[in-house]
Amino acid sequence: MIKKLLLIILICGIAPVYGQTIKTDVVVIGGGASGVAAAIQAARSKVKTLLIEPGPWLGGSLTAGGNCIVEANRNLPSGIWGEFRRHVRDFYKKEPGYDTALNAALKFEPYTGSAILKKITDTVKRLTVKTKTPWTAIKKNGDGWEVTITEDGKPVIVKASVVIDATETGDVAAKAGVKFDVGFESNKTTGEALAPNEASPLIQEITWIAILKDYGRAADRTIPKPEGYNAADYACLKSKDIKKMLADGRLPNDKYMIKWGECANSFPVTMEQLEPEQRDAFYKKAKLKTLGLIYYMETELGLKNLSLDFQEFGTPDKLPYIPYMREARRAKGLIRMSLNDIYTPYDNASKLYRTSIAVGDASPGQHYAAGSNAPKTNYPPMPGYSIPMGAVVIKELDNLLVTEKAMSTTHLTNASTFYPSVQMTLGQGAGTIAAYCAFFKTTTKNLQVRKIQTELLDYKGYLMPFVDIDPKDVYFRSIQQVGATGMLRGVQKVNGKTSAVYFLPDSAVKTSEIKPIMLDLYTRSFLWYNKNKPGELFTVGNLLSFISEMTLADPENLEHKMKAAWKTTYKFTSDFDTKRPVTRREFAVLTNKFINPFARMVDITGRFVN
Repeated sequence: MIKKLLLIILICGIAPVYGQTIKTDVVVIGGGASGVAAAIQAARSKVKTLLIEPGPWLGGSLTAGGNCIVEANRNLPSGIWGEFRRHVRDFYKKEPGYDTALNAALKFEPYTGSAILKKITDTVKRLTVKTKTPWTAIKKNGDGWEVTITEDGKPVIVKASVVIDATETGDVAAKAGVKFDVGFESNKTTGEALAPNEASPLIQEITWIAILKDYGRAADRTIPKPEGYNAADYACLKSKDIKKMLADGRLPNDKYMIKWGECANSFPVTMEQLEPEQRDAFYKKAKLKTLGLIYYMETELGLKNLSLDFQEFGTPDKLPYIPYMREARRAKGLIRMSLNDIYTPYDNASKLYRTSIAVGDASPGQHYAAGSNAPKTNYPPMPGYSIPMGAVVIKELDNLLVTEKAMSTTHLTNASTFYPSVQMTLGQGAGTIAAYCAFFKTTTKNLQVRKIQTELLDYKGYLMPFVDIDPKDVYFRSIQQVGATGMLRGVQKVNGKTSAVYFLPDSAVKTSEIKPIMLDLYTRSFLWYNKNKPGELFTVGNLLSFISEMTLADPENLEHKMKAAWKTTYKFTSDFDTKRPVTRREFAVLTNKFINPFARMVDITGRFVN
């Protein structure tokens, strides 16, 4: 009997160690730009959230990968991305020469960026962050998931309603059995005019970035000659303007980000080499290429005063923890975002912009090794765009979301959406979806687009990429909501090699633009148009008459109240005049308040539903 009791006590004592279980609502695997933003948003949306990061830092390619000069989304400070940017600028604002202009590229030291993200996550209730925590397995458990992580060398089971795969290479989704696309699709598959005629498995190069510090003109900080070094591998740099290249990568505190193409520190890659079994061996080769570049700069270009910053990263070779990765595999989601959703969002059969959960504007790059025969893509200037909800939702597995390079896009679209600042806005959107499913105890089969977008707007996220509406504008939300119906379309303006989307708040509203959406949204609008026959430009009087018809308000009383409130309540700067054309700003504000087109539900493809 005593032996049996001892055995029971022994088993009970061991069980908590080897069979520990953590229960949470949302688990995010991967602490990169999208993963951190997703975890922050899910927790702020009042669900218990766990963020798992195998490495020691938060931020992914922004920080642990050393990609600390961020040019994209400089005019789109959406939500958590805008918050991170403000913290960085506040940190450096007293640094001599630091550019704090409204739309300047964001520059920071990698360690500082990671520390800022940690500081933000430390203040978020309901959020637990575990760094240096690998995961080993994932399996479906009813409507939820079980993820196995390792803590103190022992397995721990995490049970969650929703899993977000925010890894760089879609490892979690792959282990869960998700199907993927790799490389170029053909134009027959995607319908993109810029896609090649034939598919190709080629993916963009990786770059193992280096952060160098200037130790002074008299210093000699030459590193040891790397294994396998061959000066000829870097000979193309002899003809380059190295001073300009260094200046372009200048960071605070006499540091430089080295992210150079051609014969420098970019490295061709295949998806097979990025698989977990081959990754470490491949990474070693890529890092040696970068170390060779540094040695070449010091010995052949006379830059012996530039060397690795020994205080930046805690790695043995002082390089970033991870490479800067532009592409991997792309999951099959509920929808696949294509270039058509960027360049012609209003002209497609599906209206995916209506389901937006994020915005981006990164100019697509093309990084392929010489002789790779990669198709050359002549992208027109990339305008701002909305990222549709269905691109992060796995098609065949409930409550599994994907971000980073694994989100559901075409190859040509990924060349923009992978960018870290775009991914940070996307992560916030994914976190909102996850919180919705967990909070309402539902699945990704039952997403209510407008409810999720409303939550995102509550936390200062963008739905539409309007660069001329300040997020501090008192009517920012109204304009975002009306824009997301398509009633007032964004206008793309090209300026040289760049493009942006404008709302044009002071422009007149054209009847031809708003009429089709009004007819879709309001059953009595057909009768109103037949009766009133508005002209080419919609007037203030037309709008008040339409509101009166839809709300059954007395027209004279409505006009009287509107006149009194025009400048006092609504803060409109123009005079009240029912005969003049209504501006897009006035139309958005009053339409949103009185007839609320945003309240009309849409499905995952953007079609209006009753």
